[in-house]
Amino acid sequence: MNQKPNFKTMTSKELKTYVLSHRDDDEAFYAYVDKVNERKDRVVYPPLNSLEDLEQYPEVIEQMRQESRNNFQENELT
Repeated sequence: MNQKPNFKTMTSKELKTYVLSHRDDDEAFYAYVDKVNERKDRVVYPPLNSLEDLEQYPEVIEQMRQESRNNFQENELT
């Protein structure tokens, strides 16, 4: 039986990578969600009722685009 890593000592990026490669590991997923919720710079938006509601939050769209670009660039390098 493989011993799991210590999720509390992992960075958010390390934990995200682990969760994406171990999608059936609920404990890792919840540890990642806890880590995200602890972030001081986390922004919470109200729930959307439709995709059209997203137009009211252009900063969210821009953030999603930037993250997508960053993820694409990271994946190109590996």
